[in-house]
Amino acid sequence: INTHTYIRTYVHTYIRTYVHTYIRTYVHTYIRTYVHTYIRTYVHTYIRTYVHTYIRTYVHTYIHTYIHTYIHTRTHHIFSFSLTVVCLCLVARALRL
Repeated sequence: INTHTYIRTYVHTYIRTYVHTYIRTYVHTYIRTYVHTYIRTYVHTYIRTYVHTYIRTYVHTYIHTYIHTYIHTRTHHIFSFSLTVVCLCLVARALRL
């Protein structure tokens, strides 16, 4: 009975210390390497694809819309101004005649 108790205590203690130590070192190492690698690859890939796509679509659309609106407005103003000047010149010329 004494030997049985000794073996039980020894084996339990051994299992506790060894298995806990093993789990700590192995699992922590595994988690560090795997999770870091996963985060690096997945997050970088996600950021690359999503952010690049977002920047491409949003920024390009914004720039295109803004520049198009700006050019259209400017051209319209320049055209209106030019037309006004031409009309004024024609009126002035007609009045002189």
